[in-house]
Amino acid sequence: MDKKLSWRNSLFIGSMLFGLFFGAGNLIFPVFLGQQAGSHVGLAISGFLITGIGLPLLGVAGMGMTRSSSVFELAEHVNKPFAYVFTILLYLTIGPLFATPRLATTSFQMGISPFVSSDNRRGFLIIFSIVFFIVAWLFARKPSNIMTYVGKWLTPTFLILLGILIVVALVKPMGNFSATPQGMYKKSPVLTGFTEGYNTMDALASLVFGVVVIDAIKELGITKPVQIAKETIKSGAISIILMGILYSLLAIIGTMSLGKLSLATNGGVTLAQIFKYYFGSVGSILLALIVIIACLKTAIGLISSFGDSMTEIFPKTNYQAMIALASVVSCVIANLGLTKLIKYSTPVLMFIYPLAIVMILLAVFSPIIGTSSKVYKTTLVFTIIPAVFSGMENLPKGLQVRSILSINQVLPFSSMGLGWIIPAFLGLIIGYILSKLDHV
Repeated sequence: MDKKLSWRNSLFIGSMLFGLFFGAGNLIFPVFLGQQAGSHVGLAISGFLITGIGLPLLGVAGMGMTRSSSVFELAEHVNKPFAYVFTILLYLTIGPLFATPRLATTSFQMGISPFVSSDNRRGFLIIFSIVFFIVAWLFARKPSNIMTYVGKWLTPTFLILLGILIVVALVKPMGNFSATPQGMYKKSPVLTGFTEGYNTMDALASLVFGVVVIDAIKELGITKPVQIAKETIKSGAISIILMGILYSLLAIIGTMSLGKLSLATNGGVTLAQIFKYYFGSVGSILLALIVIIACLKTAIGLISSFGDSMTEIFPKTNYQAMIALASVVSCVIANLGLTKLIKYSTPVLMFIYPLAIVMILLAVFSPIIGTSSKVYKTTLVFTIIPAVFSGMENLPKGLQVRSILSINQVLPFSSMGLGWIIPAFLGLIIGYILSKLDHV
């Protein structure tokens, strides 16, 4: 009989995965979505959940179903050069170049900045980011203990603190759901919510954290590939259900906040105002604890995953050296400021997200379409061209090329950043037919 994880261990791994996923951005974006969507909040949440929890679950499941021990191994279904480029770009994007520095910057702006005068914020950001990444590095030094650090300590603490706000906000709501939707939420709330879910970066992170889950399951004595796949999907489902509940509640709280608050410039401001409304000056301390814990646990997972991946791709490198490098680079880039980070990360996200989504879907549907290199190659070739266009369209205005913008606008759904969908589907059909012709 195959050995299975106890429900207790499944819950611990699910809790660990949730903790790795749920950073400060996961707090900010649904709250701001709620404010902007107004009376369309239900439709907006449904779109947000597709990219916010649906794709991450598929990503984790895909890693298990294809029995891939790493992102590199999954990407090798295309070819080795693509696997190198995709894996390195993915880990740099959610690692030291964009996502990991954003964790320190966001936690500082929301948790520490309110207590510091504007003249001193620059210096305090430097000190805070150094301390933040030293702590994250210390935890990441022993990846086998991540389930204990994140799943058993940090995540429960985070949930208790956030739960206090949610319960109070639902018992004493600020308002109702009658607010007028803003911007694209007026006409296309579902699709707008869908693209808003990109900002969480969780679809990208699912490919990375899926590996962490698989390693944790193996540590607990599960060795058979089929059972590893089942336990991976089970743990992923536990994590995603919890995320979906929190996303929905935070969006609802954001919408109701318009009964007492005006529309803010971002979700961080909204969240700070909500905490202040309910808890006064103590609310700033409570928010600081929630945000710093949320960011720290995700940073631990990302730094550890970066070290694991780089040592797999480049066997001569050392894990401890790689996590030290990731921590130092993240610390330096964090001091560029949140606005610049978002500005430069958007083009990269709009390029790599379509590739990651297609890789996830190919992995999930592998029992039906197979794992033929022709299916993967053709689908990715058809995806990468509109992905490049989408990335170039989101470059700073001075770097944009008008001819590229014109071509991109011809593609269906390009106005919502989804111009890659139809080409990817055509590539899949052609690749599938070519793979079948090989067997004729």
